[in-house]
Amino acid sequence: MTYLEIVNNVLKRLRERTVSTVNETAYSEMIGILVNDSLQEIEQAWDWSALRTTLSATTSSGVFSYELNTAGTAFEIINVINDTDNFFMTYKSSTEFDDYYLNRTPESGSPLYYSWNGVSNDGDVQVDVYPKPDGAYSLRFNMIKRSPEMTSDSTDVIIPFKPVQLLTYAKAVEERGEDGGQSAQGAYATAERALSDAIALDSARHPEELIFKVV
Repeated sequence: MTYLEIVNNVLKRLRERTVSTVNETAYSEMIGILVNDSLQEIEQAWDWSALRTTLSATTSSGVFSYELNTAGTAFEIINVINDTDNFFMTYKSSTEFDDYYLNRTPESGSPLYYSWNGVSNDGDVQVDVYPKPDGAYSLRFNMIKRSPEMTSDSTDVIIPFKPVQLLTYAKAVEERGEDGGQSAQGAYATAERALSDAIALDSARHPEELIFKVV
């Protein structure tokens, strides 16, 4: 379901005319803003399977800091793998990395640890690794990556679209005070049920993540 299609579906529910582009009218533009607000809320409500992705970085000898291109900052890490030497890397705090690099002579070798260190000029997170690489190592960052704000009509909503659509409709009903039929309260309740159903279906793909383990 595209950005424009969701906007038009919401407009139909509001008994408004559809548009050929999201920014065609002031009202459709406002609905577009509400769609983006709803998308952000729904994406943050659950670690959706559709948002899981892997980003890679290849190290260079003597370089310990890397930009994760396209990562942005709205993500959660599942795990990090040194794919060259086949082991999971371990997160360390920035204080520990300061100790490694500033208070002692850094070791060189295959990276064992990682730590986040700021954001690049184009908005992507930067990661430091230790030991300092002594060659080319392929690092894989498995993550939940949230979507940036939609601006193009043809952008696809890759998570279940129904909760996004229904939450947008609820926000639109609330914004104008009435819809001649459903109250904002009722619209929000419908959106919450749709979200709950979608999470239940998606969570079945990763049941192990719902099990609490005592360690």
